[in-house]
Amino acid sequence: MRNPAARIAVLVSLLVNVAFCCEAAEQIGVEMSTTKVGRHEKIEMVISLGNQRQYRNPFDPDEVDLMLFLKTPSDGRTSVPAFYCQPYESQRVGRAGRETAWHYPVGMPVWKVRFAPDEVGTYEAVARLKDRSGTTLSKIVRFECVPSERKGFVRVAKDNPRFMELTTGEPFFAIGQNLAFVGSGQYVKPAKVEEIFGRLSENGANFLRIWTCCQDWAMAIEARKSVWGRSWGWDPPFVPILDDQGRPTDEECVRLASDGRSSVRLQPCHPVAVRPEARYQVSGRVKTTGSARLRIAISQLDQDDTFASQPDEDWTPFRYELTTLPDQFFLGQISLQQAGEGEVFVDGLSLKEAGGGPELLWEAAVNRPVRGYYNPTDCFMLDQLVELADQHDIYLQLCMITRDLYMGELKDPQSDDYAQAVVDAKKFWRYAVARWGYSTHVAVWEHFNEMDPGRPTDRFYTELGEYLEKIDPYAHLRTTSAWHPSPKDWQHAELDMAQMHHYLRPNSGEPFQDEVAVLLDKTRFMLDKTPSGPTIMGEFGLADERWGRSPYMKQDQLLWHFHNSLWASALSGASGTALFWWWEVLDAQDGYRHYGPLAAFLEDVPFNTTRLEETSATISAEGVHLVGLQGDDRVYLWLCNKEAVWWNLVVDKKTLGEVASTVLEVTDLKPGRYAVQWWDTDRGKLIEEGQRQVTSRRNVMRVEVPTFSRDIACKIVPRVAP
Repeated sequence: MRNPAARIAVLVSLLVNVAFCCEAAEQIGVEMSTTKVGRHEKIEMVISLGNQRQYRNPFDPDEVDLMLFLKTPSDGRTSVPAFYCQPYESQRVGRAGRETAWHYPVGMPVWKVRFAPDEVGTYEAVARLKDRSGTTLSKIVRFECVPSERKGFVRVAKDNPRFMELTTGEPFFAIGQNLAFVGSGQYVKPAKVEEIFGRLSENGANFLRIWTCCQDWAMAIEARKSVWGRSWGWDPPFVPILDDQGRPTDEECVRLASDGRSSVRLQPCHPVAVRPEARYQVSGRVKTTGSARLRIAISQLDQDDTFASQPDEDWTPFRYELTTLPDQFFLGQISLQQAGEGEVFVDGLSLKEAGGGPELLWEAAVNRPVRGYYNPTDCFMLDQLVELADQHDIYLQLCMITRDLYMGELKDPQSDDYAQAVVDAKKFWRYAVARWGYSTHVAVWEHFNEMDPGRPTDRFYTELGEYLEKIDPYAHLRTTSAWHPSPKDWQHAELDMAQMHHYLRPNSGEPFQDEVAVLLDKTRFMLDKTPSGPTIMGEFGLADERWGRSPYMKQDQLLWHFHNSLWASALSGASGTALFWWWEVLDAQDGYRHYGPLAAFLEDVPFNTTRLEETSATISAEGVHLVGLQGDDRVYLWLCNKEAVWWNLVVDKKTLGEVASTVLEVTDLKPGRYAVQWWDTDRGKLIEEGQRQVTSRRNVMRVEVPTFSRDIACKIVPRVAP
């Protein structure tokens, strides 16, 4: 065997098998959260490596590779990567007259494993560490997997791959919206998330598309989070650190000077949490010239010390302590100021508890890499979101990778930059799978939000998909999105779900006044260009000419455009409802109430086991949008008065007439007796039920439609004998 990597892989496999065959001496510790866990529930393990092991970048598996290998009850083998994380405690506190999430780091970072077993019985597990010192194994640990009520992970349906199902066989149809920006400066602050999840769940919604790629304006796992500036105007006060010979190095520091920027206000992306009446230590090192001195000013706290380097030293450490106020949960405004004439250089600015502990001002790091570092507060926020999703039975499509960190390097698939982007993205996905992959309520991994469809991304998605097949034992669905329709992505073998984004805009060249017609047209296009597999309208809504929120939305207080979009998309052949973008409007106007009636109507639709396709039904009235799905022995329909589209109701304020004396004709049904149910789409209630007979001779059903003015829904299903 000539391949060194292959030889190492075989050796590691042999070592792990030896560990399972005989109890290896414990070299690294494994502490389990429980010894009995339900099927598809989370078991968490803390892996202790020993204090002697220090790593420059513990997020990099090329430097430290920690895995958990498991033997299943049926004697199979699986594995999951471990992840490095900072533990936090969290509570809600008052800040500026409102309730705010307080996330405070507790103790030093640790290594963890999260795993969700899918087989009842006894599991055996062994941790394996690979680093520059070699390979080390833990002792074997055992835990019991017992039956549970959980339905498992979201999958492509086996019998009808246009739709989805859960591991245990129940159909899964995505009913939901976007909730993309979660952050302290956003409408959806961390403290508000639980309220929104609760309201969604209470009203029958089960799906959210959430961004973890917002750079520095909201939650982002891999993105620059810096107190020194923002991505939209990045101009930090950085200069290279000079070596002993006065030559610039690759490291940078902060510069203040009397002939330039003499004061810098630090702007953390996350409010810096502190404990009331606690002692803290601010430290770093400083270098000054002339009479210049460094002053660090923190509002609310009495601190006026200044610092300068010693005359005979290049850099001089500084350190001072401060005490927070009795009701203080967040650090006040902090700024660096230059006093006197000359220059001030600052490096390694730090804030910790006086007795030591984790770094509280991690955003002040100047030389931290952007790619390959996973922001600790944001990771903890996503932990909480995933736990809330589980509690409220909401499934998540997580848009993970910060596009602008990678898009510039995905120009030439043969370039070194492209290859490096693939390597870094693999490391990112390894971390994501390790930390959040266990959750049955993580339904879909989304690579990018709106990648440039012109970029040659096929290699990127191929290599990432093949890598995820190896490291993601839960086989989460995968998708991506582009800023224009991208059939090449929809047809990619390593992407499971096709996704399109579309907005109703006055300058789009389409009949934007009719949301139903536009949505059906775009969905049919996506279905036509996608050979198989689920499809979803990942973003949808009313927008202005420049893609901002439409001014018409304020006029649509009853959210008719949202109501119509939900029903049209639900029966269009897509695998979920169109995911509305303007989440703050839905929240402020209680749009959640529109989910309940649709969820009630769809509750018993066998999306995954019946071959449902676009209906063959026709209607005698020309002024009706007829949308529906049909199988051999069932039909699901939504009928909408074409006068009841959003423009007519909201802008023209038309008074709707009744749709009366209309006949529905359905063909291609199997012979038999059928129940015909008419549903109120506002209340989600059955309003009328009749029976019809289909004979083998004609195979046609004619049904009189009840009089309606706006919209009505219909189910035609086999009649169950009493």
